[in-house]
Amino acid sequence: MPAPAAHVIVGAGLAGAVAARTLREEGYEGPLVLIGEEREPPYERPALSKGYLSGAEPRESLLVHPPEWYAEHEVDLRLGLPATALDPGRHEVVLRDGTRIGYAALLLATGSTPCPLDIPGAELEGVRRLRRIEDSDRLRAAFRTASRLVVLGGGWLGLETAAVARQAGLDVTVLEMTELPLLGLLGREVSAVFADLHRGHGVDLRFGVQAAEITGRGGAAEGVQLSDGTHIEADVIVVAIGDVPNTGLAHAAGLRVRDGVETDERLRTSAPGVFAAGDVACAFHPVLGRHLRVDHWANAVHQPRTAARAMLGREAAYDRLPYVFTDQYGLGMEYVGHVAPGECDRVVLRGDPGEGEFLAFWLGEGRPLAAMSVNMPGAMVPLAALVRAGRPVDPARLADAAVPPTALLDRAGPRG
Repeated sequence: MPAPAAHVIVGAGLAGAVAARTLREEGYEGPLVLIGEEREPPYERPALSKGYLSGAEPRESLLVHPPEWYAEHEVDLRLGLPATALDPGRHEVVLRDGTRIGYAALLLATGSTPCPLDIPGAELEGVRRLRRIEDSDRLRAAFRTASRLVVLGGGWLGLETAAVARQAGLDVTVLEMTELPLLGLLGREVSAVFADLHRGHGVDLRFGVQAAEITGRGGAAEGVQLSDGTHIEADVIVVAIGDVPNTGLAHAAGLRVRDGVETDERLRTSAPGVFAAGDVACAFHPVLGRHLRVDHWANAVHQPRTAARAMLGREAAYDRLPYVFTDQYGLGMEYVGHVAPGECDRVVLRGDPGEGEFLAFWLGEGRPLAAMSVNMPGAMVPLAALVRAGRPVDPARLADAAVPPTALLDRAGPRG
């Protein structure tokens, strides 16, 4: 009798490791294969631009499971051997060495890759990306000898890297094409808070600028030439201009792909028996009523649990709201919800951002679409409930510090 087909997970990052654990916890006892391109055991990435980069968190703290966990739970962990092809018709995945693995169900958890920097000099020594653990290792080593850092991109990754570098004593310049950092996500009112935070810590923020060339000598980067002719000297340059989902396997196999591998709310792709989760998935969100790709830690933690249950034929739908967190210079921020372009018509602040503690609400037709808590532990659970309810709320109550977050739903209107 032939051996039963395995449950296979392609992508040995956080999402893949969580899916493997969930399959075992849910009672799956059959063959389980976890395939990874990197040689490191599955690890979490947020600390690569925060505590691990600064040296405050040890390497072992990044691991999703201890190395021995995989053998103990009979997970066939294949590292350093990426999948190169997916054959949905034959229910097989092909590895780089030619091995073909049959699957009963397969999860794509292939993550994302930093966007390429398409300007002259981009491949010079000293130009760094920050996606893998070895990237953080090299950057931390560079911080010990460098004195000047330029960061291309004013998103979460760029700002977190800038904060660690400033605390390490480097002169830091952040270059951003838009008018403010995080402008597309947070809007002008709250983006300005992060701009002020970094300026207050000595970061040279330059907005509305574009890098035209990485200049260098002898194969090593020496600075950034802007499109307006300005030259900024640098010992290290970090490229943090966003990422793209790793959809190559899915696209070549004929799966539906948009901004990521398209799935329904159960994380099922357009190919029978194939699921997707984490950074690579563009999943239909039943609460928000749209397809959405969320490339943040919380999605990689929670989405694979739904996918694993769906792989086992259980009823499961992923409806958690998008969630983002950051820590910069001791400012702890949590954000929940999603605001599509043009959807927000008002931002309400509670508290004084200059004092370092406040709440923010993004409204659309009176309904909270997203909410943020800054240095206010315990506020996120009621804020998430408020956003999920989708009911209009009096902006005056949102701004009133006398109304506790837990009471904001008490006088909310009917769901819109």
